[in-house]
Parts: sequence; C-alpha cells; structure tokens
Amino acid sequence: MNRARSPNLQYPPLKVVRFSDASFAAGCETIILDGVVRAQVTGVEKTVVDCFKFRRKIGVDVAIEALQDASRTKRLSMDKVWEFAKICRVSNVMMPYLESLNG
Repeated sequence: MNRARSPNLQYPPLKVVRFSDASFAAGCETIILDGVVRAQVTGVEKTVVDCFKFRRKIGVDVAIEALQDASRTKRLSMDKVWEFAKICRVSNVMMPYLESLNG
C-alpha cells in the first residue's frame, strides 16, 4: 500500500506508515464481524514482527514485551514469526530475542 493517500484528519492524531505489498499482505486474514462486515486483521505473529519493524516509533521495550507476552501465553508459532521477520526484513534484529526465548 505504498501509494495510498494519507488521511487528512485533525483528530485523532495519526502516524502513517508505509508497507511494501509483500509485507502488507503477509499474515493478513479476512474475518467477518457480526455476520456482515468484512475486516482485515493480522495474526499475533505478524503483529509482533511489526512491533520490531517499527521499534523506533513505538520503542524497543514495547516490541520485546509483545514478543515475551505472546510467547508466554503460548499464542506464538516461531516458524511463522521467522517467516514474517524475513518478509519484513527484521530477521537480523529479531534473532537475538528469538534465541533468548528458545535457549
């Protein structure tokens, strides 16, 4: 979605980020809300990877906490995390944190 127009809103304050097409589509699932509304959401693994991708905007501590929380609650597939980390080009950044969870 690199070419999408940024919304022109006064409120709420927004920080617009850009994704490559591959990064945007990875981990995206379509769900139906109230049997009527289609919404696209990302799974836990992609959300954690996005936290690391935007760690300079949200803080490394938030990204690490997201990874630890998802791992602690057993809602994380490390294979999917690694796959999305490669697509989003943060695998080298995430490697030490993933190793610390496994070892």
